[in-house]
Amino acid sequence: MPKTPLVLLLSFALAAGPVLAQEPTAPPQTPAPEQATDLGDVVVEGRRLEALVRDFVEEVAEPANNRGLARWNRPICVGAVNLRSAVGQYMVDRVSDVARELGVEAGEPGCKPNILIAGTVDGAALAAALVRSRPRNFDLRHNGTDAGTRAFEAFRTDDRPVRWWQISIPIDSETGGRAIRLPGDVDPVTGRPMAPQIEVFAASRIRSQIRDDMVRSIVILDVDRLGGATLVQLADYVALVALAQIDWKAEATDYRTILNLFEDPTTAPAGLTDWDRAYLKALYEHDQLRINRNSQVQAVADAVTRDRRAAAETAPE
Repeated sequence: MPKTPLVLLLSFALAAGPVLAQEPTAPPQTPAPEQATDLGDVVVEGRRLEALVRDFVEEVAEPANNRGLARWNRPICVGAVNLRSAVGQYMVDRVSDVARELGVEAGEPGCKPNILIAGTVDGAALAAALVRSRPRNFDLRHNGTDAGTRAFEAFRTDDRPVRWWQISIPIDSETGGRAIRLPGDVDPVTGRPMAPQIEVFAASRIRSQIRDDMVRSIVILDVDRLGGATLVQLADYVALVALAQIDWKAEATDYRTILNLFEDPTTAPAGLTDWDRAYLKALYEHDQLRINRNSQVQAVADAVTRDRRAAAETAPE
């Protein structure tokens, strides 16, 4: 089977590849949001709901090592390779649409992708080949820019249907500049290693001027392992893992979420659920400048709790 040249993948250039997925017989329809998630007894037990939501956020979130929750604070550009054109375009459009719902600008056709969706018949082989060819594109291992060694090893070798790898960068929110030194940063005059200079505008024990920005995401689809997942389900799954730092080993079966897609595609949600949407909304609205990760997690959990409680109160009996 023809292979997409690695250079196209590594440069995140939008390209068309060979047929690796079935063409949909009709234009896929984006599923309507669920009216309410079945919360069982948690609706009437406030503390139970709060604990459940906190557990959900802690279970699914995987920020970079020693860093806070990152999100896209810059425009995204989604590209697809090695997928039939109609399939790839639908996935690009769906991820872009979800991003816009969260207030993130999405690029037009022809932009240089910083989110890449790649299809293949051997996900582990493609991931390993990409890492061998351009290791610094995937494994910065520096100052909390990725999920760490264990997650990196799983990205390269695991046999899951969908794998992803993300890079985030600490950013000075006052200047928009990078707040950490990366390999290759040198003083242009002396040639010596140089770190960015951060001017602190207001010292605080509660807030920081440093935030974490997602800057690169690659999602690899192992088409032979997708089972009975529909294109709509798969596109929403990809949207969630591309727009948020999701733990590859998260156990989410206690929650109604698209993350359970590959537990059993026939009984999985039709697309993003209320839980998923509430989590994404909270992630993109919370105060990202809180001083530590735990307070960020709590802020997101509090926002999801309010959303779920409001949904339960307005749900038809």
